[in-house]
Amino acid sequence: MHQSNISHVTILIRFKGSVTWYTIDLDLPPSERWKPIITNKKAEVRGLRLVRIHLNYVNVFTIRSILLLFSYSLFPLIVNTLPHPFNEEIKGIATASGVPLGEVVLFNIFYEVFTVCTSLVAEDSNGNLIHGRNMDFGLFMGWDMKNRSWLITEKLKPLVVNIDFQRGNKTVFKSTNFAGYVGMLTGIKPHAFTLTMNERFSLDGGYIGIVEWILGHRDGMWMSFLTRSVLENATSYEEAKSLLAQTKLLAPAYFILGGNQTGQGCVITRSRVLSLDIWEIELKLGRWYVLETNYDHWKEPLFLDNRRTPAMKCMNQTMQANISLKTVYDVLSTKPVLNKLTTYTTLMDVNKGILESYIRDCPNPCMPW
Repeated sequence: MHQSNISHVTILIRFKGSVTWYTIDLDLPPSERWKPIITNKKAEVRGLRLVRIHLNYVNVFTIRSILLLFSYSLFPLIVNTLPHPFNEEIKGIATASGVPLGEVVLFNIFYEVFTVCTSLVAEDSNGNLIHGRNMDFGLFMGWDMKNRSWLITEKLKPLVVNIDFQRGNKTVFKSTNFAGYVGMLTGIKPHAFTLTMNERFSLDGGYIGIVEWILGHRDGMWMSFLTRSVLENATSYEEAKSLLAQTKLLAPAYFILGGNQTGQGCVITRSRVLSLDIWEIELKLGRWYVLETNYDHWKEPLFLDNRRTPAMKCMNQTMQANISLKTVYDVLSTKPVLNKLTTYTTLMDVNKGILESYIRDCPNPCMPW
């Protein structure tokens, strides 16, 4: 975004924190794959005790809160019902970290119910696709009045890692992850496609799918397990789009997908069962980017949580001719697109195979979300 335009939109924050790279060897047994990362991040993983934090700091008992506390005792029992290899990876993480298995299971499914995010795919004037996202995590999971921050958000930042998933010593895909979280929220299949996932608020939300899973109705797919499977196995933008649009899910979602050719960028709006809409880049209509927060693009966002309007205003002021990793970073650094929930920003260039991530901070004054 141009500096001269900042005053017309919002305040730009250029803070960057580095994210360490790790390698996961997919040729190893699933229970062994995460051991090097967890060994290195053991103290941080052990510090993220979601149920304890929730009990100590959260006073408002929503449906999500009740589900969290009621289901916690069941999580160790359902780990074996989770699909392979994710169940074995989760067990291996619990063993390596010393964190109770129920906590590790919860950590690996709480994306289904506790997130807000901003993702975009933009095509530059040369037909190259740039994909960026802010990962906002920890809504209603305990507000620290003294430090004016979300407790879970601050505990997640030290867990942010970049991972190169390899097979036969060759990259299969790359991702930005939280250490110990086996699903994928942000990833790139170099030279093929890029993928991020945002929560879609709905009455038929993720907690319904979790309850159904506990009760034995398991024909849906966990969102982040699906995206991991797509990144690992799909070979093209079109194949990825088909899988993301057609697979039955446990929770509604937005999948933001970028390809390696002109026009290959879309937001897939999902119910748990159906693809409701696929909103694509369409240069003939002047639509050179698609941008998604947490509301259907054809509806107005909630007035208390309108990150979409300032983000789109920044994109329009930046203009297609100036799109780059740097300018997309600037868009994602404007308040309230950057807010107190933002844990990291990731930028991806599919044709160059680039994934770069930055741990974020939003100095006061800053919106809670």
